[in-house]
Amino acid sequence: MMAFEAVIFDCDGVLVDSEPIANRVFAEALTDIGLPTTYEQAVDDFMGLSMTACLQKVAQRLGTAMPQDFLADLTERTYKAFKNELQPVAGIVDALEEISLPMCVASSGEVSKMRFTLGLTGLLPRFDGRLFSATQVARGKPHPDIFLHAAKGIGASPERCVVVEDSVPGVRGGVSASMAVLGFAGGLTPAAELTKAGATVFFDMAELPGLLQSGF
Repeated sequence: MMAFEAVIFDCDGVLVDSEPIANRVFAEALTDIGLPTTYEQAVDDFMGLSMTACLQKVAQRLGTAMPQDFLADLTERTYKAFKNELQPVAGIVDALEEISLPMCVASSGEVSKMRFTLGLTGLLPRFDGRLFSATQVARGKPHPDIFLHAAKGIGASPERCVVVEDSVPGVRGGVSASMAVLGFAGGLTPAAELTKAGATVFFDMAELPGLLQSGF
């Protein structure tokens, strides 16, 4: 049974229920620029990746230069939807109250996005000053860089950290960083895919404090 030093949370889909919103808006925006994309395709192809990686995929599929205002338009549309719809992930507020370990966030999104979504949902005070972004490292998920950067930032040993993730790239990144990984299967990624990537799967945030205390 491992005694953990710290918990590293993904943001989207783990702390804030943003994945359904963001993927819906992304699919609509891609369709508008001539790349017909369903919500399900957006989830399968882009969830868990950095925006840079997503846009690289999009450019390859388009086979031509993307509209210069695409990212600005996408951001505006996504933030507008967040303002109207975003909520904390069910059960996460109570779960965080029960966790005594140091906590931080390691996300594929920019720090400004984390501050926006966590601020909207009232979670920012719990993590302010401990937000780490894939934009701060050389490689995003599924590489380990962001998780190692986060562990260093909070002074924790990587092998004593536990990652809480909801996407396959995120799980793979945590495993590559030699961290224990809990895969939250209460969102969009099937439990079997999270397990195959190397996570110990759970379905309800009410389970999280007990899992951390038990060391799995």
